[in-house]
Amino acid sequence: MLAIPDVLGAEAVAQVRGIIDAAEWQDGNATSGHQAALVKRNEQLPDDSAAAQQAGRIVLEALGRSPLFISAALPAKVLPPMFNRYAGGQAYGPHIDNAIRTRGEFRLRADLSATLFLTDPQDYDGGDLIVEGTFGAQAVKLPAGHMVLYPASSRHRVEPVTRGTRVASFFWVESMVRDGEARRALFEMDRSIQVLGARVGQGDTAIVELTGVYHNLLRRWANS
Repeated sequence: MLAIPDVLGAEAVAQVRGIIDAAEWQDGNATSGHQAALVKRNEQLPDDSAAAQQAGRIVLEALGRSPLFISAALPAKVLPPMFNRYAGGQAYGPHIDNAIRTRGEFRLRADLSATLFLTDPQDYDGGDLIVEGTFGAQAVKLPAGHMVLYPASSRHRVEPVTRGTRVASFFWVESMVRDGEARRALFEMDRSIQVLGARVGQGDTAIVELTGVYHNLLRRWANS
């Protein structure tokens, strides 16, 4: 699980909120399957609405400018971002996201789930995203504009919002590297190369060789 700060700056958050807050929302279960409907209580922006599409483009453009997101996710496909909100005790009980996500003719394998927070933590109570992993359950509640990326295979939930409104964008990523451990190793290697390169220079022979190893591993493990 990885927190990615400042995917959207304050101005972009305000722009997205201005677009989606003025739109017409619907029951979050309008697009849910039977199992999700048993535990899901929230509102969602219709996927085909002009507001969702306009705000989604802003999010996608921001993701393309985030080196940390690209390094960690190695994205092959990103499902167009969706938007939800919780208030008045609404929550989303424990669940695991579907393996395959579709939007019209767009289809991807959900390797990674992402939540981009659009409300600051002090503006609502509750609403923590709880992600269960190898080392137990972790609670996530980030500033507006920050995002958390985690395995789509993780069991997770959103705690009841007891004050204020929690607004977020959420979406799924199909990675070029399907295997999570391989993807993690590449991410750690890339980060180490960047740190060492800043110390000794990107032209250093060892950095060049390590970069070559990174790309040869990516070449071996990538699906495309």
